[in-house]
Amino acid sequence: MYAIVEIAGQQFKVEKDQQIFVHQLEGKEGDKVEFSNVLLVDDGGKIAVGAPAVEGAKVTAKIVEHAKGDKVIVFKKKRRKGYAVKNGHRQRFTKIAIDGITAKGAKKPAAKKEAAPAKEAAPKKAAAKPAAKKTTTAKKETAAKKPAAKKPAAKKPTAKKDEPKA
Repeated sequence: MYAIVEIAGQQFKVEKDQQIFVHQLEGKEGDKVEFSNVLLVDDGGKIAVGAPAVEGAKVTAKIVEHAKGDKVIVFKKKRRKGYAVKNGHRQRFTKIAIDGITAKGAKKPAAKKEAAPAKEAAPKKAAAKPAAKKTTTAKKETAAKKPAAKKPAAKKPTAKKDEPKA
């Protein structure tokens, strides 16, 4: 059994007894935490996908330790300007151990109930399509009603200066 869960803004694929590093969480070492934003649960081939989360599903975990990641050096320089800045950063992480995955509410009949309203919504969409066509034809009609750009009048031949006027 595994689940895809969102923890501290990131998605993780977790299984029971797995240990992972996540961005720092509130709590002390040894505290238990629950994550209810479960996006997918696979229970022996029975897959339940949430929209956006699976109802009733949760992942429980225990905080093992708080740690810091490797140091990352940030160096900025602009040549010929005498500008150079060097900074370091260490990200804080929390190591958690997954205790269990609960898949309550992850049933297939719920998906069938969601499919039935989708059929009812289809005629509404069909009704919306002709309305969309009317708006496009209305745009064409308004474009047709607008007077076409006037062409400049044909030039009349001008009398030459050498020729006498009659």
